[in-house]
Amino acid sequence: MTHPTGRADDERAARPAVPEDKRRVPDDEHLLREAERIAVAVGRMFPGLCEVVLHDLRLPDNAIRVIENNLSGRQIGDPATELGLRRIADPDYPGVIQNYSNQFPDGRPAKSTSIGIKNAEGRYVAALCLNLDVSTLSPLALTLANLVATDVEHQGEVLETLRDRTERELRSAIDSFAAERSNTPRGLSRDQKRELVRRLHREGFFETRSSAQLIADQLGVSRATVYNYTKQPYR
Repeated sequence: MTHPTGRADDERAARPAVPEDKRRVPDDEHLLREAERIAVAVGRMFPGLCEVVLHDLRLPDNAIRVIENNLSGRQIGDPATELGLRRIADPDYPGVIQNYSNQFPDGRPAKSTSIGIKNAEGRYVAALCLNLDVSTLSPLALTLANLVATDVEHQGEVLETLRDRTERELRSAIDSFAAERSNTPRGLSRDQKRELVRRLHREGFFETRSSAQLIADQLGVSRATVYNYTKQPYR
């Protein structure tokens, strides 16, 4: 039906002519229209960051049907890319090629994903392509890497623990240490008690004031002896 203003007829006339042997069947056109909605929605989810392009592979010379967040400088009606031509030539070509390295015309690095869309006959009729501009993310990734980096000097060494150690945990640590040596806490030798106290100190068990007394009671020594053990160097 012709629009009263003639605008609809003008828009249709402006579209490239479809070859006789590749007339658009209703099912194919439905697929393309649904894919258009997806392309626009995904593009608007990542404005300025991810270019989303829908290729109509039935028209390889004028394949680009939708381009959202135009980062490559291409236009509606531009031809299909190499991947599109391969899918047209080979129905068995992979349907999804994901996260491959790419590059925009101005040299910016990109990460791309190409999704082929087949019709009911098993022929590729469209391709949805996402091109992520990673040049904007690389500085952020470097900043985050520097932010979470730790000095290698103390790597693997527990300098402190950022939580309170409960009395139950303390008793368990003492009992486990003694059990590993087939002994009881009070039956440990002086050197073993010193080793245990220094380990408990490193692991943050001295954060509460009552910890030293509890350790002393468990080992059968005075509180002063416990503190002396923390200060004495290893032999």
